[in-house]
This record gives sequence, C-alpha cells and structure tokens, in this order.
Amino acid sequence: MSTQLIDLVIAATLIEWAALTMLWHRKQRGLPPTTLAWMLLPGLCLMLAVRYATLGMAWHWIALLMSAAGLAHAIDVKQRWRR
Repeated sequence: MSTQLIDLVIAATLIEWAALTMLWHRKQRGLPPTTLAWMLLPGLCLMLAVRYATLGMAWHWIALLMSAAGLAHAIDVKQRWRR
C-alpha cells in the first residue's frame, strides 16, 4: 500500500501551519504560532502513525507516535482550559 496520500496530507498540514504562522507575524491575526502548533501536532502524530503502520514499521514506533498524539492533545486542552 502506498503512503503518497498520507504524505500529501502531512505536507498540506505543514504548509497550512507555515502560512498561518506568517500571517500571524505579519498582521497579528489568527492564532499565535505556538497555539496553532499544539492544535496541529496531535493530528500530525496520528498521520505519521498511520504512515508507519502502512509501511509495516515495528509496533513500538506506532505506539510512541500515538502516545505523543495523546500527550500533545492533553497539553492543548490544558492550555485552552485555562483561558
């Protein structure tokens, strides 16, 4: 099975993050880059886990990425909860 679609979605997500970060730095509009990064990181980790699973990588790499996604999500929720 090919990982080209997952690679495309990962690339699009990173391009989106870069574009929104540039918008923030130029016009101070939208979300701050760190807030945006914590929002996107869980999804990126999950996409990488799917990619690794598709490639038949060892289970511990997939588990590590899924755990990282959960941790990043928890950090994002904690930061938003305080506001």
